[in-house]
Amino acid sequence: MTQSTTQVEVYLEIGKKRTFAGALDWPGWCRMGRDEPSALQALLDYGSRYAKILHTAQITFQAPDDLSAFSIVERLVGNATTDFGAPDIAPSADTQAITDREFQRYQALLEAYWQAFDTAVLAATGKELRKGPRGGGRDLDKIADHVLDVDVAYLSRLGQRFKRKTGGDRTEALGQVRQAILAALSSAARGELPEHGPRGGVFWKPRYFVRRMAWHVLDHIWEIEERVVEAN
Repeated sequence: MTQSTTQVEVYLEIGKKRTFAGALDWPGWCRMGRDEPSALQALLDYGSRYAKILHTAQITFQAPDDLSAFSIVERLVGNATTDFGAPDIAPSADTQAITDREFQRYQALLEAYWQAFDTAVLAATGKELRKGPRGGGRDLDKIADHVLDVDVAYLSRLGQRFKRKTGGDRTEALGQVRQAILAALSSAARGELPEHGPRGGVFWKPRYFVRRMAWHVLDHIWEIEERVVEAN
């Protein structure tokens, strides 16, 4: 899978306290800052880490060297969720339908992110995670459980349900929900899923679903990597 990254189209989600910069064609490569310049700098800074994840999955991607590679194509007005610290507004391009070829690309990207998450959890197992300035922060098991819970919650935004077995193995549950996600995404891409829920709620479009899920998984991969306390 090859795609040029000479010029990267970026959208900005601008809240009152925080701004997100996201690469339009690379869901998951999305970083936050206090304002536009700091968000764009954070996106650039994480480019090499994003590239490492894709290269491990044999997906061709070249991180840009400087901010001139970014082309801002849309500015979105953020909301309370933006200021809380999560992207919550879909760029206009995410309303477009996806082709079979695009679905295959999204599947490859999601599988790369999931593999990277599993690798990060395995590498951090048995190690201490650095606490925040006030002693806060989930431990590794709670992070992994949180990602699983959010995967299930996000799946419902395509109108699908997944019930985890009580006391079941987390690794097995992650595998099952990921398969359910890909199946639902495939159905959504073919227009086989409803756009509205039984009570009138609007389900996510497939492109935005991938973007939001990818951001969440990658955000916690990098959290784990940054919080691991390496032995001397």
